[in-house]
Amino acid sequence: MTLANDPTGAPGRTGTDLFSLRNLLAMFRRRMRLFAGVALLVFLAAVLATLQATPRYTAEARIMFNTRQEQVLETKAVLSTLPADSGVIDTEVEVLQSRTLARQVAERLHLENDPEFNWALRPPGGLQALLARLQGRALVRPTPPRTEVEIEAGRERATSALRGGLNVRRSGLTYIIGVAFTSLDPEKSARIANAFAEQYVLNQIEAKYDATRQANSFLEERVRSLRGEVLAAEAAVEQFRVANNLLSSSGTTLTEQEISAYNQQLSAALADQAADEARLRTARSQLARGSSGDDVGEALQSSVIAQLRGQRAQVATRVADLQANYGPRYPELIRARQELQAIDAQIQAEIRRVISNLEARVQVARDRTAAVRSTLDRARGTLAGNNAASVRLNELERAAESVRTQYTGLLERYQETSSQTGVATADSRVVSPARANGNPSSPNIPVNLALGLIFAVGAGAVALVLAEMLDDGLTTADDVESRLQQPTLGSIPLLMSIAEFRDRKMPPTDYLLSRPLSGFAEAFRSLRTSILYARVGKPVKVVAVTSALPGEGKTTTAVCLALSAAQAGSKVVIVDCDIRRRNVSRLLGVKADQGLLDVLDGAVPLEEALMKGESSGAWVLPLAKRDFTPQEVFNTPEMDALLEALRARFDLVILDTAPVLAIAETRVLASLSDAVVFLTRWRKTPAKAADAALRALEQSNAVVAGVVLTQVDVNQQARYGYGDPGYYYSSYKKYYST
Repeated sequence: MTLANDPTGAPGRTGTDLFSLRNLLAMFRRRMRLFAGVALLVFLAAVLATLQATPRYTAEARIMFNTRQEQVLETKAVLSTLPADSGVIDTEVEVLQSRTLARQVAERLHLENDPEFNWALRPPGGLQALLARLQGRALVRPTPPRTEVEIEAGRERATSALRGGLNVRRSGLTYIIGVAFTSLDPEKSARIANAFAEQYVLNQIEAKYDATRQANSFLEERVRSLRGEVLAAEAAVEQFRVANNLLSSSGTTLTEQEISAYNQQLSAALADQAADEARLRTARSQLARGSSGDDVGEALQSSVIAQLRGQRAQVATRVADLQANYGPRYPELIRARQELQAIDAQIQAEIRRVISNLEARVQVARDRTAAVRSTLDRARGTLAGNNAASVRLNELERAAESVRTQYTGLLERYQETSSQTGVATADSRVVSPARANGNPSSPNIPVNLALGLIFAVGAGAVALVLAEMLDDGLTTADDVESRLQQPTLGSIPLLMSIAEFRDRKMPPTDYLLSRPLSGFAEAFRSLRTSILYARVGKPVKVVAVTSALPGEGKTTTAVCLALSAAQAGSKVVIVDCDIRRRNVSRLLGVKADQGLLDVLDGAVPLEEALMKGESSGAWVLPLAKRDFTPQEVFNTPEMDALLEALRARFDLVILDTAPVLAIAETRVLASLSDAVVFLTRWRKTPAKAADAALRALEQSNAVVAGVVLTQVDVNQQARYGYGDPGYYYSSYKKYYST
C-alpha cells in the first residue's frame, strides 16, 4: 500500500497536487479563518510597532571624488591619487563604514558621554526599574566614565552604536557618495554625518602627509648612508690609481700618452730614415752609372758646389776665349786650364763630401729610429702591466659610479618629496554638508503599514500552506486513491453537518431509522451498494468493518450499515467482534447474558445467542460481559464454523472489529471475511497510520474492498478537492429529506 508518487513508500501529498490552481483556491476557502487570523495578528503587530516606535531623524552629507587635481609642483607625489573608477569608489564606501573611522568620530565628538551611544549611561529600565519601584528604592543613574578603562569601554560601545546608525551609499554610477546618519536628535544626526565626511577627507590628507613624512625620513637616512659609500668608493679608486701608477690626464693614462707620443716620433724617424736612405741610394746609383756627381740631388742643392760651378763657368769661358786666340802653350791658357782643373777637383771633393754627409745622415736616422723604437717597447711593456691593474680599476670605478648614481637619484627624490610637505590635497571633498531635518525619517507610517500588510498577507499564506502540509488527514476520494492506492467506497457524513438543528442530538441509528430519505441514510445505501459489487463475479456476504485507530466510527458505521440493509429487506446480522470494547452492544443498548464467546465455547447454540431488533429488523450477535476471555478467539475452527453458519442463514454478515494497529485479531477476522471495509475519519486519521494498517491487512491476505471516509462535514467538504462528490453536495442536497 504505497504511493506511486512517493519513492519512500510513505503516503504524502505531492507538490503538483497541493499547489494546483483549484487546490489552492479550495485551500484558501477552507483555511480562510486561519489566514485572516494570522494576517490580522501580524498587521496589528506592525501597526503597534509603528505607533510605539521612537521617532528618528536622518541627515546626509555628500562627498564627491575629485577627478581633477591641483598641480602645485611638477613632481610625482609619494602617495598617488585614487583613480576614479567604480571598484575604487565601492572600496571607499567600505572605508567610510569601517570601524576605525567610526572610532575616530566617536573620539572627536566625545560620544562616550552620550547615553544614546553609550548604553551604560542610560537609566535602568524594564525589570530592573520595576524591581526598584517594588522595593521602594531610588534608581541610581549611571555617571559618565572617568577612568581610562571606562572611557575606552564607552568609546567601543559608542563606535558600535555609530556603525549601527550609519548608512553609506553611492549615488548610482556617479562619483558622489552619500553619508547618512540616523539619530534621535536631528541636530545630532547632522553633526555626526558631517563629522564622518570631514574625518574621511582629513584622513586622506593625513595619509598623504604621513606617507610623505615617512618617505622623507627614509630618503634622508638613505642619502646620508649613500654619501659615505660614494666617498669611500671614490677614495678607493684614487688610491688604486696612485698605487698602480694609473694616473691619467685628459681621459687617458700618462703611459698611454707617452706611447702615443713615441709612436708619432717613431713614425717621423722612420720617415726621415727612409728619405735619407732614398737620397743616398739615388746618389750612389747615379755615381755607379758613371755620373760625375753633378746631377746628384744634394750636390745640386749645395751652395758651395753652385759657387764652384759659377767659377768654373767663368774659367771655362776664359779658356774657350784663350784657345780661340792663342795656341795651346799660351801661358795664360795653361793657367786658365789649371784653374779649371782645380775648380773641377774642388767640385768633385765637394760632391764626395755631400755623399759622405748623406751616409752620415742615414746612419743618424737609423740610430734615432732604433732609440725611439726601444723607448716605445719599454712604454708598451709598462702599459701591459697597467692594463692588468686597469681591470680592477674599472671594477672599482663601476662600483663607485653605481653608488654615485643611486646617491644622485635619491638626493633628487629627497629634494622633491621635501618640497611636497604641506601641499598635500585630499582625493575627495564635501560638496553638500548635512543639515538638520525636523521631519522624522522613521517610523515611516505609510511604508510601515504597507510592509505590514505585505508581511501579514505573506504570514497568512505561509500559515495556510504550513497548516495544509502538516494536515496529514484524508479529505477526498482523490486523496484516498492517490495516497493509499485504494478505491473509495463512499463517505459517511457527519450527522451534525446535514441534520436539522432539532435532530442534531439524535443518535445516528435513530436518525437513520426515522429519516430514511435523508442524505445520511443515502450514504449507507450507497456504501452497501459499493460493498456488494466490490468483488465482481464473487458474492460478498461476510464484511469486516475496521479502521487503523480507535474513534473513527467503526461501530456506528457497521450498525448503521446493518440497519440500512435490513430496511432494504435483506436478512442481515451484525457480529460484535471487539471483545475489549463491546461497542455494538453498548450502542444498541443490548444487555445480553450470552453472546459470541458463548457460542464459540459451545456453551449455547447460535439461535439462542442471536437477538433481533424489533424496529430495524436487523439481527445482532452481541458480546456478553465475561470475567475471562481466552487469548485465541477468532483463529479457531469454531470461528470458521460460526461464519459458515451465519453465511448460510443471512444475506449479509457484518463484523464490527477492533482497530487494525491496536489488535492483531482483527487481521485474522479480515482474512476470514469476503471483503474488508476500511474506515478513515475525515481529516483526522493520519495517512501514514492508514497506510500502515492497510499494509498489515495485505500481509494477512485480506481482501480490502476499499476505503470509506467517515464523519465528513459536508459543509466544509465543498471547500476541498474539485471533482469530489462532496464538492457538489449543495447542488443535490435538495433530493434528500431532512
